[in-house]
Parts: sequence; structure tokens; C-alpha cells
Amino acid sequence: MAGAIQDLTIIRRVARPRRATEESALVRWIAIAISILFFAAFLLLPLLAIFAEAFRRGAALYFQSFTDPVTLDAIKLTLLTSAIAVPCNTVFGLAAAWAITRFRFRGREFLSTLIDLPLWVSPVIGGLIYVLLFGSQGLLGPWLLAHHLRIIYSTPGIVLATVFVTFPFVARGLIPLMQAQGVAEEEAALTLGAKGWQVFWRVTLPKIKWGLLYGIILCNARAVGEFGAVSVVSGHIRGLTNTVPLQIEILYNEYAFAAAFALASLLSLLALVTLGLKSYVEWRARLQLGHYP
Repeated sequence: MAGAIQDLTIIRRVARPRRATEESALVRWIAIAISILFFAAFLLLPLLAIFAEAFRRGAALYFQSFTDPVTLDAIKLTLLTSAIAVPCNTVFGLAAAWAITRFRFRGREFLSTLIDLPLWVSPVIGGLIYVLLFGSQGLLGPWLLAHHLRIIYSTPGIVLATVFVTFPFVARGLIPLMQAQGVAEEEAALTLGAKGWQVFWRVTLPKIKWGLLYGIILCNARAVGEFGAVSVVSGHIRGLTNTVPLQIEILYNEYAFAAAFALASLLSLLALVTLGLKSYVEWRARLQLGHYP
């Protein structure tokens, strides 16, 4: 009898599936060490090098780099572009997520696929698309010239290119969240007599607010740091169409390393702030869903 019980215990122990967290201490420490070394070599050290080079000639020269009128114009244009592109993509992301998760219509899957298009193609191609459409030799170029309208090599072209490369972020942050939450609460609100906008503002939006904020943060970070698409449509006109990333390239190519790294440190600082906000939003989203760390 004792032997049978022992055999049964052995069978249960063997049959019990192993978990990933039950790996040996050596395997865990190797995985952790690889992660830390990769992070230090490819992320932390370059980031520290940017700040070290930016302050290498002293804090006075560092802050003086931001008094250059051309640099200030680049910062203003970057902020203006982000201020236009992010709200546009927020509206689009909300509408697309609502349509895809709440309605059934022909072409729904195709729309969901098209949202990822800017993630598939190079940003340079995104810029070329607008050149082919709105350039002087483009499809709509002659009409624009006849009406004295200018899109390429001006602020509207930069905004359009930025909108193109950033519009997936809000939608992609909301679609999985809204699919997971379902429609039970919204249907209950409609049953009780609530109107469509009332359901959105009082039921849907409170449930997705952290996911929406997460998408907005990522969208803004990409809008501020976009280079490829903006470079194609901007024309690199000093004081007019240069954003911060383009200005960094120009300063670096002109061997103005102190000013170039000062601007680069500004973008790096923005990236760190974005990372902190992203972590906070993820934490609040987990709390809302009941997934406590």
C-alpha cells in the first residue's frame, strides 16, 4: 500500500507541468544578466554619452545653445507640429477604435489592417507620398500653384507627414482594450435610456481613459522625434521648416557639436519624461483592471 502511494506521488510530480518561473537560479540569473548588459550597452551608455557631451564645455555654453533664433524656431515648429498632429490622431484613433470594436461592416478587417500601414513602410516613403501628391510636379501640384497654396516645403507638409507616421498609436492602444472590455455596460446604459454621446462620455471614456492617455503619450513622443518623413517634405529651410531632429543633423554636419548635443539632450530628456509617464499610465491601467503588481 505504501509503495502504491509512493508511486502515485511520483506520477503526480512528473505529470505536473513546469512553469517558466521554476527554472534554475542559473538560468534566471543568465537571462537577467543578458538583459541588463544589453540595456547598458545599447541604451544607457549612449544616453549618458549624449548628456556628457552636451555639458562637456560647461553649462553656460549648453544653455547658450538654446538662445540661437534658428534653434528656437525649430523648437517652436516642433511643438506646433505636435500640437496639431496629436489631437488629429486622437480623434482618428477614437473614431477608428469605436468603429472597429463596436460595429460590424464590410471592410472592417481591411480598415484595421490599414491602421498599421505607417508601421510597415519607411517614414521616408510616407514623406514621398505627400511629395507625389502635393509637390509642384505632383498630382495636385498644378492646382495648388494656381491657387497660391503651398504644402510641400512648408508647415502643412510637415504636419501631414507627422500625422501619417503617428496615427496608428492611439488607435492601436485603444482597439485591444475596447475589445477586451466588451459592450455589456454600454448596452445596459442604452437600455436605461442613455443617448449615444452620454454612453461615450459616461461609460466608454472612463473605462478607456488610461489606454487613451497611453496612446497620446506615444503619439506625442513619435511626433516630436520624427525625422525621415519630415526630412523629405521640409526642404531644410533654416528658421522655417527645420524641426528639432533636422536642426540637430544640420548642427552636427556643421561641426557645431555643443549645440547639436544640447538639442539632442533635450530630446533625450523628453524621452525620459515620456518613459516615466508611460510607466505611470501602465500602472494606473493595471489598477483599473484589477491587475495589481
